[in-house]
Amino acid sequence: MKKTFSTEAAYLFGIILLAVGTAILERADFGMSMVVAPAYILHLKISETFSFFSFGMAEYTMQAILIVILSLIQRRFHRSYLFSFFTAVFYGILLDISIVLLSLIPSETLFFRIILYVIGIPTCSAGVSLLFHTYISPEAYELFVKVLSAKYNIPISKFKTLYDCSSCVLSILLSFAFWGFGHFEGVKAGTVLIALINGWTIGLFSNFFERRFDFRDSLSLRKYFE
Repeated sequence: MKKTFSTEAAYLFGIILLAVGTAILERADFGMSMVVAPAYILHLKISETFSFFSFGMAEYTMQAILIVILSLIQRRFHRSYLFSFFTAVFYGILLDISIVLLSLIPSETLFFRIILYVIGIPTCSAGVSLLFHTYISPEAYELFVKVLSAKYNIPISKFKTLYDCSSCVLSILLSFAFWGFGHFEGVKAGTVLIALINGWTIGLFSNFFERRFDFRDSLSLRKYFE
């Protein structure tokens, strides 16, 4: 028998797992997730001049741009898109806190970095999967995939893989634009691997959660996000 899992709790745990997982991958330094790599590259470049511009700030800046693009594709601005930006800010704050805490842990050895990388990938995937099981507006990345996969009737896992690979290409172009040909920041071998398996791992977690849990609303807030 399935256990009940609150959709509101799925939102909270999803954001936390995603922020922690992203911070772990940043600490491992084998390349960021292709989804956040453009924001990470933007953070590295701008922080050279403005040191206060954190990774978290770059994240919700990029997500604001993505929300605008989604609105143009949909030809309307839904109020849930605005809350998606609030989610991005919440995630960005958690991300910056997680990065600070993880910086206290020494991770210079190759072995320890590999451990972090292996932990970071499923942590992010589990977070994204949980965000797909809540009515509360997720980050713009997940909202973009969720809305457009439904609009064009494409399975989320396949649309996610396509989106991830597109972000990977954008990251490479940004790296070239900022630092010149042959210089990579944020996009490394680990990024390519994540691009290839991320949609698949998210699908695995989704199947795992759906077999064991019945996602139900605990609060009467769904109408405000429809």
